[in-house]
Amino acid sequence: MDASIALPFLIALIVVALFFDFINGMHDAANSIATIVSTRVLRPHYAVIWAAFFNFIAFLIFGLHVANTVGTGIISPEIVDASVIFAALMGAIAWNLITWYYGIPSSSSHALIGGLVGAGVAKVGISSIVWGGLAKTTAAIFLSPFTGFVLALVLFLIVSWLFARRTPYGVDIFFRSGQFVSASLYSLGHGGNDAQKTMGIIAVLLYSQGHLGSEFYVPFWVVISCQLGMGLGTLAGGWRIVKTMGSQITRLTPVQGFCAETGGAITLFMATGLGIPVSTTHTITGAIVGVGAAKKVSGVRWGVANGIVIAWIITIPCSAAISALCYYATRLFA
Repeated sequence: MDASIALPFLIALIVVALFFDFINGMHDAANSIATIVSTRVLRPHYAVIWAAFFNFIAFLIFGLHVANTVGTGIISPEIVDASVIFAALMGAIAWNLITWYYGIPSSSSHALIGGLVGAGVAKVGISSIVWGGLAKTTAAIFLSPFTGFVLALVLFLIVSWLFARRTPYGVDIFFRSGQFVSASLYSLGHGGNDAQKTMGIIAVLLYSQGHLGSEFYVPFWVVISCQLGMGLGTLAGGWRIVKTMGSQITRLTPVQGFCAETGGAITLFMATGLGIPVSTTHTITGAIVGVGAAKKVSGVRWGVANGIVIAWIITIPCSAAISALCYYATRLFA
């Protein structure tokens, strides 16, 4: 365990972590609302309020498995100190802001994972990495969008068969109402998985400073603070990314929006239950591509989707590199 730091600096680091949580909510707001906005079921400002509410109450539904994975399953908690946490957060925040500015729906989750890995390796080398936790998180880069893709595609095919005899107008009206449910479920999954990543960061920081005793756990005030930060970030919105997610990949109808959100929500619920910190961005993108491909393969703008995939691949190494540089910079002034 590393030497303790002054209380004001500890509080400042927690504030930085909550700022990342806020940026995460702002960056990923589009994941929850892109489909319901693009289908014109809700106006954007109503949609963000809707999503923010369900982001906040997610702690009532899910356990803290993801927080435990981030806190102890990416890098060894024994090597964590204030400099590691600061560098990890700076790497993740910087990459989030860069991709947010350019409207690229990259993963806040993997930016944070990359930040942790970069800071840990900069401190003690690759021995800092918990390979089991990192392996399942890295595997989720591919599995979460694929699962979202398959579930959304299958749901769309089932719904198309069930409603084949209904008029297009009747189907449209039914699924406009249904999107309120599917968007709520997706926002729950988003809040349940993403907010826990910041919980894990704050908890491992407290643990490294001896404030949690001999066993790692997540205090309730950390849970509430992170859920609130996520909700407020969602309220701030991510309109640059909404455009990409909601219309540039494929044009969505209410039935497609319902299937995409539901498929994505099921994926997030499963991942959160298993303690896997997946990317909500990856998941909903895969689901949107799935419903677009189910209707017409040529209806998907594959060039846009390919650009998003490239952003996925480079997120962990880029945020890790920024984080490592930040760690080295902090040591110069230590």
